[in-house]
Amino acid sequence: MIKIKLSDLLGKNKMTQKALAEMTNIRPATISKMYYEEVKRIDVKHLNNICKAFNCEISELLEYIPDDKKNK
Repeated sequence: MIKIKLSDLLGKNKMTQKALAEMTNIRPATISKMYYEEVKRIDVKHLNNICKAFNCEISELLEYIPDDKKNK
């Protein structure tokens, strides 16, 4: 599974979802879905804009967590 660590980045940088949406030109609803890890797809342009806003690497935003083999 892929974990979206947007909530961690927002907290660490003391930024609101609304401020990030305005800074990145991403719809607030999209930011909210990413924040709550409810998004099904992520546009590469959005990832680029978020990394640019936080001056971070993609690994600080996304994390791969292997699925438990029992779930297969």
